[in-house]
Amino acid sequence: MTVFSIIDVETTGYPHNKITDISIYNTNSQKVVAEFHSLVNPDVAISSSITRLTGITNEMVRDAPFFYEIAKQIVNLTRDNVFVAHNVNFDFNVIKNEFKNLGYTYHRKKMCTVKLSRKLLPGHKSYSLGKLCKDLSIPIYGRHRAKGDALATLQLFKILINKSDQGLFNQQIANKQLTVSRYISESDLAQLSNKTGV
Repeated sequence: MTVFSIIDVETTGYPHNKITDISIYNTNSQKVVAEFHSLVNPDVAISSSITRLTGITNEMVRDAPFFYEIAKQIVNLTRDNVFVAHNVNFDFNVIKNEFKNLGYTYHRKKMCTVKLSRKLLPGHKSYSLGKLCKDLSIPIYGRHRAKGDALATLQLFKILINKSDQGLFNQQIANKQLTVSRYISESDLAQLSNKTGV
């Protein structure tokens, strides 16, 4: 049975884009089978604008683990799973770059709930997580915090699973990575910089 890792990260933003908060819910599409949540010490300062957005302060992460201290847990939790996120390339590339800094190459099949939502839930004015969840009456307990956004993405994912043909859904997982656009090559995308403006 396919296991999906529903993931959200918060970061320090440009230029470092280091993780400050991460949340993972593993689901077999029926129930949550494992979960992991942690603040992360980014080892760089968090700007006041990011603090206003996320509520995460430098003081909050001062005693949090560094990424290298939780890296093994992330690898083990997501191994052989489909990496699912809302705008998946952002979260995936942030995590991939953290691993790259440790000398580890991180690869997973990916699935984007933005793209799936556009296909399976047409007609919404916006497919941002906040606005889509408002339209679908999905509560977000902690917007712009990893656990709150990941839990909301999990609830959205369940709706998408129920809306889709299960056989086709599994076939798509096996045959290709479902990301933001079918017009973008995954290999080309992987080579892009993670900096703002790309």
